[in-house]
Amino acid sequence: MKAKDLARVAVFTALTIAGAQIYIPIGSVPITLQVLFVILSGLVLKEKRGFVSQFVYVLMGLIGLPVFAGFKGGIVHMAGPTGGYIISFPIASWVVGKLSKNKSFVRYLISSFTGLMIIYSIGVMWLVIYVKSLKPAFLMGVLPFIPWDIIKAIIASFIAYRYESNF
Repeated sequence: MKAKDLARVAVFTALTIAGAQIYIPIGSVPITLQVLFVILSGLVLKEKRGFVSQFVYVLMGLIGLPVFAGFKGGIVHMAGPTGGYIISFPIASWVVGKLSKNKSFVRYLISSFTGLMIIYSIGVMWLVIYVKSLKPAFLMGVLPFIPWDIIKAIIASFIAYRYESNF
């Protein structure tokens, strides 16, 4: 990677860290701005660099740096109820980047919503381990987030579309 690419990856890692600290606690899984930056990293950096930015974020938290919501970090936090969502970030960013090759707003929206589905799917499967059933996991780990995440996906798509239009 070129220095410019490394700087962009670092910026999106930092944005995801900052987004984790802007949160509303509503139970085991807080509302954060992480999803906005996960999606945006895929849209702007595309699949490889977007993946790396989110992988670095996950790795930083895994080794204990306080990058997760509430300035938490470590393997204990990764093994908790939100671990599946966090693990899904690099995958979601890669898929969003792969699907967003066509620089149209509609394509960005479709890519963003696909990324959300990946985050929800992996996150809720992980959450089932803690709540022992799919229905409560969905009710607490997906349903309250849908309106907020739709807004984040639209914002990320708009920002990426405007960014790409200028370059």
